[in-house]
Amino acid sequence: MTTTHLGQIFHVAGRPDVAEASEALSWFPDGALVYDTTGRIVYCGHRDGRPAPTTPETVHDHGDAFLIPGFVDTHIHFPQTYSVDAYGGGQLLEWLESCIFPAEARLADPDFARQIARDFVARRIAVGTTAAMVFGSAFPPAQDALFDETRRAGLRLVSGRGIQTVGGPSAGPLLTSERQAIELTADEIDRWHAADSGDVGSALLHVAIVPRFSLSVTTETLAGLGELYDDVRARGVYVHTHLNEDNSPDNGEIDQVKRSYRVDAYLDTYDGRFLPGSRVGGAGLLGRRTVMAHAVHCTDRELARMAETGTSIAHCPVSQLFLGSGTMPWRRTVAAGLTVAAGTDVGAGDEWLISRVLSDAFKVHLSEPGDASAVMHPAEMLFTGTLAGARALDMEDRFGNFDVGKEADFLVIDPHAWPPLEMILRQGIRADDDETARDQTLFALLMGLREPAITEVHVRGRRVTSADSN
Repeated sequence: MTTTHLGQIFHVAGRPDVAEASEALSWFPDGALVYDTTGRIVYCGHRDGRPAPTTPETVHDHGDAFLIPGFVDTHIHFPQTYSVDAYGGGQLLEWLESCIFPAEARLADPDFARQIARDFVARRIAVGTTAAMVFGSAFPPAQDALFDETRRAGLRLVSGRGIQTVGGPSAGPLLTSERQAIELTADEIDRWHAADSGDVGSALLHVAIVPRFSLSVTTETLAGLGELYDDVRARGVYVHTHLNEDNSPDNGEIDQVKRSYRVDAYLDTYDGRFLPGSRVGGAGLLGRRTVMAHAVHCTDRELARMAETGTSIAHCPVSQLFLGSGTMPWRRTVAAGLTVAAGTDVGAGDEWLISRVLSDAFKVHLSEPGDASAVMHPAEMLFTGTLAGARALDMEDRFGNFDVGKEADFLVIDPHAWPPLEMILRQGIRADDDETARDQTLFALLMGLREPAITEVHVRGRRVTSADSN
């Protein structure tokens, strides 16, 4: 038996890099997406060109609605679900102390943790985030609630408990001993990594090692985590943390890291070179399943080292605006050969919808000074929010576009459910040549998209709804 969805289809096909995305953009205004009972795609193209079904077929005709791949959020904070638009009166470190650490401490209450897990999963569904790399809670019962609710809903998740062994007074409830940090992380890996299927290659649930950032851990913590990662790397475990976010002149994050560890570069602390003078102190945490959030103020050497190791970047322009962190230089970062995917960074990011992140990315990079200014092509935007995310999570072979053989993760976007979107798609000026008109349509779709227009969310061909997370 096959299932067919009819509608207007956009996706970035194949395995391009971001510079090749416009050439790889596929557009089927009369499209058909067909998948089998396992949720694997067997056809994507013009509806009249699809092969005649050899088994019973279920057809869903969405009219002029759009089908696009599910959004991938490569950096979002589960414990900050209720902390969006929290006023902290300052930049990153002040905001953490005054707003975020106290908010995250509330997840020590198991009942509160279960409620926030339900609301987090429901918001993911509402905004069409089918896969996410999630910064987790310090408290194991809260992480259990997150994994339970995500499994019930049928979404994709990579998450790990937030690891902190040092911090100021407001971070106190989140701290563990060095030994506990390693033991709790190892236990989470054993309990939840691929727990839904028992096979990393087919699982929806995955675990990451998540040191909050270098100022929240010590050289002893980093050495222990490096040793642990050496033991579990082959099992497909991930690493997720922050890098080079805040460069404010008065005792900012980057200067504090370099001064505290006495290293040459922030990245060194994650690369096993966390001893004074950037000497090697243990195994590193970089690799193709490692995602660094922000990377706003990287040196050329740091970018080259991340590219060399296959480490990816979660680009979070919304939160960078909110905290005044600066703008990740798009041209320079992409030119280094890195995978750059989209992240909301909720709650410093006050937008849950990945297309809103892409909208801000377009604006901030267009506004970069001089030769650094970049005009993102609509296909680059779609790529960054879908296929690049799957690549950053080392699951490009499974989802991210509509190539045959991949799992059918997709959104149905009905412009009629959000009249402002319908109006700009119907009434907006379009060029006479088909390719430019295509690009204008995709741009309007991404820039004008709002949550009400996302009327269906599917993972592996199965529709998920908010009711599934209750």
